[in-house]
Amino acid sequence: MGLVERREKERNNRRNLILKSARTLFLEKGFKSVTVDKIARHSELGKGSIYFYFNSKEEIYAQVLLNDINKFHQQAFALLENKKSATDLFYKFSHFYTDIFLNDRELFRILMTYMLNTERMKLPVELDNKIIIAMHRTIDAIGRILQIGIEEKEFPPNINLIHSQYAIWGLLNGIISLHIFSGSEVKRPDRIRSTIDSALEIFIAGLKRDREVKKQ
Repeated sequence: MGLVERREKERNNRRNLILKSARTLFLEKGFKSVTVDKIARHSELGKGSIYFYFNSKEEIYAQVLLNDINKFHQQAFALLENKKSATDLFYKFSHFYTDIFLNDRELFRILMTYMLNTERMKLPVELDNKIIIAMHRTIDAIGRILQIGIEEKEFPPNINLIHSQYAIWGLLNGIISLHIFSGSEVKRPDRIRSTIDSALEIFIAGLKRDREVKKQ
């Protein structure tokens, strides 16, 4: 390995170390409590080193979010490769989506904080666009399940895919945000899953009923 390659590897390793340290702190303490100084101490680096790789805490935060969303997509789209009915895929996808945030509850807070404060974070346009595209890939996964339902004649062919996929995405995020930080911690996972299952059952039943009505 040449000198240039070695230095590039060292830079990548240091950058990844910063992101790993920052993610740990964000998940443990929340966005507001974390400072660049704390990230530097946790990384065992100087504050100047942090600013060599990132312009702000917000940029680090956004990159952590982007990395987690991309990891989620790799697993989520692999899930859609299973030969299941669209109904089964909806339940599997929703359980997988829910479990991601139940295992890392602060990750959900990170996602919601970004969505509610995008403009105030003043991120580089390129990074901001990457996150928006990544979020749309999550919604596209839901759209893919709807498309499978149409192709397999499980759902009516004329459903509004855009409206339906956003409705389900909103359903998942709404139920998770309602319960993930409230109530009995022991009962929380079952309450979230059962509420999502009930909501999906109503939504899917409506799609199927619409198909039966159109067949008559």
